[in-house]
Amino acid sequence: MGNQMTEMLKGTLEGIVLAVLAGRPAYGYEITAQLRDQGFSDLVEGTVYALLVRIEQRGLVDVEKVPSEKGPPRKVYTLNARGRDQLEEFWGTWSFLSERIDQLRTHDTEGEN
Repeated sequence: MGNQMTEMLKGTLEGIVLAVLAGRPAYGYEITAQLRDQGFSDLVEGTVYALLVRIEQRGLVDVEKVPSEKGPPRKVYTLNARGRDQLEEFWGTWSFLSERIDQLRTHDTEGEN
């Protein structure tokens, strides 16, 4: 990922992870793997884990420790009502910003003709 992509991702990664969890409960590695499968190939696993700690502390997810075949129990994260509210706010903000950016891009493209 380029530097610009990394900077943009910093501001949106929480919403992206909440969106993943809206689909189904998951543990950290599953979330990272799903995001990598969706094209976020340079996403560092530690970044996702640090974010999960923050959203857990903010009360946006419920956490259940599930036994693992290898090693310690896994923390499975489930989006709760507060997290769903946060995700809804994220999508509203995302829609607002993306519409404005598209308008700027369209205006810029029209100006080139």
